[in-house]
Amino acid sequence: MSASTSGQTLFLLKMRGPQTAQQLALLLDITSMGARRQLEAAQEKGLVAFEDVADKVGRPSRRWQLTATGHARFPDRHADLTLELIGQVKTLFGDDGLDKLISARERSSEAAYGKLVDPQLDLAQRVERLARVRDGEGYMANAEAQDDGSILLVENHCPICAAATACQNFCRSELAIFQRVLGKDCQVERSEYLLEGGRRCVYRIIPIGT
Repeated sequence: MSASTSGQTLFLLKMRGPQTAQQLALLLDITSMGARRQLEAAQEKGLVAFEDVADKVGRPSRRWQLTATGHARFPDRHADLTLELIGQVKTLFGDDGLDKLISARERSSEAAYGKLVDPQLDLAQRVERLARVRDGEGYMANAEAQDDGSILLVENHCPICAAATACQNFCRSELAIFQRVLGKDCQVERSEYLLEGGRRCVYRIIPIGT
């Protein structure tokens, strides 16, 4: 398989989570055998692993997913430098200094989002605009409308994961920032959280007052 197909396979597993070879074959427009060969090649490199999941009917299905090494192919932005800076700020200025730095980052992010998300747009358009902004920041984000009227803001990657893991306050106020940017006609809830064992971070935006 070509390098492009290899990259597409990893990208699909990152964006969609565990998939069977048949599912990947359909998405990649290749044969099931071709998809299995692609997955086996990635497995040899330690990028993917599988789990046999029992279905209600018939034999178990083999679901492939990224390993930690596979996820690392979608890098944390400047992870080593970020961790070093966090350590230096704590050493020089203590936890209070680090807290002030994080608060300044939050204000900057909220101001930037506020300029790009027009409050005059309808809610779905606002969420879509916010998803595009976050996608541009490396979060591999998209918006997904739900049958119950809510909208999911899905972030398949965290480009500051090392920093957030070292200091969870880096993502402590995303809910509040998203709430203020999106407006008072909705409620924002976190339904999946990467740092609590989730595959990704997902925010559910629920319309209110309609």
